[in-house]
Amino acid sequence: MVESTQQTLSDNDSDVPANMKRFIPLGQLSFTFSKHFTDPRLENNPEVMSHLLHQLGLSPAIGFHDVFSIDDPELLTFVPRPAFALLLVFPVSDTYSRFRQREDDGKPEYTGSGPGEEVMWFKQTIGNACGLIGLLHAASNGPVRKFIDTDSDLAHLLDEAASLEPIQRADLLYESHALESAHQSAATKGDTVAPSADEKIDLHYVCFVKSSENNLWELDGRRKGPLKRGKLDVEEDVLSEKALDLGVRSFLKREEEAGGGELRFSLIALGQSFD
Repeated sequence: MVESTQQTLSDNDSDVPANMKRFIPLGQLSFTFSKHFTDPRLENNPEVMSHLLHQLGLSPAIGFHDVFSIDDPELLTFVPRPAFALLLVFPVSDTYSRFRQREDDGKPEYTGSGPGEEVMWFKQTIGNACGLIGLLHAASNGPVRKFIDTDSDLAHLLDEAASLEPIQRADLLYESHALESAHQSAATKGDTVAPSADEKIDLHYVCFVKSSENNLWELDGRRKGPLKRGKLDVEEDVLSEKALDLGVRSFLKREEEAGGGELRFSLIALGQSFD
């Protein structure tokens, strides 16, 4: 059993213990300036992400899709609706780091588990695994759960995780050979050369989901717990105007207001497959 005192790792921390498990990063390291249009060279490859979840047991009827713009209604029509989850990848800037620290200061560590949880949240204790944690958050919340093969590795993992508190859930992920194998396969499948597991990465993944209570949640394994961002109407999904204002656009607004901050990002949405 992995010790329950594992620290939550920041993917770009230089003081990650040498003996801590690390995965090959799912994302690419370089990209160019983009404001409200996502950057295709910041690899958040929907095929790679879908492949990983399909390997674990998600039905091929569900998959990830590129979101090329969050402001152009015509481009948004290319994304199947409803969108069940959004996976945002962005560079970890000083602005974001300061905001995260201020928001987390004074908050207790989340200890939720069991049927009373509005969303399932996973604490990250594996280096370079924020992409994987984001995928698990996307697949374990909302209507997507009914598209998971009941006899699959993913179904068994989520069933076992449901009754565990976050530290024990983290141990479960840490020890899962199925997760490690699927991640390894996906990390070498993208359009770009995968960095090594020891390479310093400055990218981070955050997932947005809508709960059965119609709340928008931000799920990030490096925070102290799940973050409720606001109420959505019944018919609104995670790509609705209100959800984008509460979620993705709030990231961009902070960077823009900081002046010279990072406005680069990539976004994919989980929804019905086209095939």
